Amino acid sequence: MRPAALRLAGVSKRYGRVLAVDDVSLAIAEGEFFTLLGPSGSGKTSLLRLIAGFERPDAGQIELGGKDVTAVPPYARATNTVFQDYALFPHMTVAANVEYGLKVRHLPRDERRRRVAEGLTMVRLAGLGYRRPNQLSGGQRQRVALARAIVNQPEVLLLDEPLGALDLKLRVEMQAELKRIQRELGITFIYVTHDQDEALTMSDRVAVLNGGRIEQLGSPVDLYEHPANEFVAGFIGVSNLIERDGRRLVVRPERIRLLRLEETPEPGSHLEDGVVQDVTYAGMVTRYAVQLDRGGRLLVVQQNTESAARASDFRGRRVRLAWRPEQAFNISAAQSEGPEQQANA
Repeated sequence: MRPAALRLAGVSKRYGRVLAVDDVSLAIAEGEFFTLLGPSGSGKTSLLRLIAGFERPDAGQIELGGKDVTAVPPYARATNTVFQDYALFPHMTVAANVEYGLKVRHLPRDERRRRVAEGLTMVRLAGLGYRRPNQLSGGQRQRVALARAIVNQPEVLLLDEPLGALDLKLRVEMQAELKRIQRELGITFIYVTHDQDEALTMSDRVAVLNGGRIEQLGSPVDLYEHPANEFVAGFIGVSNLIERDGRRLVVRPERIRLLRLEETPEPGSHLEDGVVQDVTYAGMVTRYAVQLDRGGRLLVVQQNTESAARASDFRGRRVRLAWRPEQAFNISAAQSEGPEQQANA
């Protein structure tokens, strides 16, 4: 078991009447890629600001490397923060931006230059130190911000939605880059995002926040396969909520087979008949919205392993939906309503 890089015990923070962080306790291991995931207003950025020292908690304790830093100012904590807006100095070169924190700490010039060169190489910007931020792409500017943080060799790196300003293609590329850099450096990353795909693909563990509290904490697989409640099921991926015989069940759209009425389902499958109301082609997959005979509407997702040219032929047709009983799981009610992408039946 790795020692804890960060430990929170009963941390709370209130802004006026809003309880932004509500009695949060957790431990994050050294070298872990840990993500705080949640919708806007869930408390994830407020929690990050408390860890960084930009805000002080109203209650609770914060430890970094086993030391109580609850009242320690940001500059005296072994952390650095990477923001969504990069926060680069436009009048400075890339190298000067990366070097800035080292100069503030009065490191010798040779040491500063060595670290700057290593940092730019790590983020694959070697040879671009002479440029200014406005001569770089969005992805490159984010790499500069990352290099500026890692050259300070923090024990914990805090990243507040750092890819939010990038387009989809750059986001995907930077996700892989961030994970590579984190593995190579071994620094603890605490990453804030509202993007579920980002959290699932990058993280060792994820804390799903809602209303300032942790709804569930676990690995990406745990959260997706075994959500603790309705909120987590709806926020992590797309879910179909089914109420049958007094039970609330969730089944993922990709686990449902869409069959023609004449097709034979797998023995032991749970079956629901209905009519396809809508068909949406989405490249790799096709989504089918099915109105059930027993009431409710389910979303079905099928991978387009072959041509999907005739997928629209299903619109308006009667079909049978089938899934194995173990592919649906019992769920508890959420503390608040789930996101809109949740399908109800």
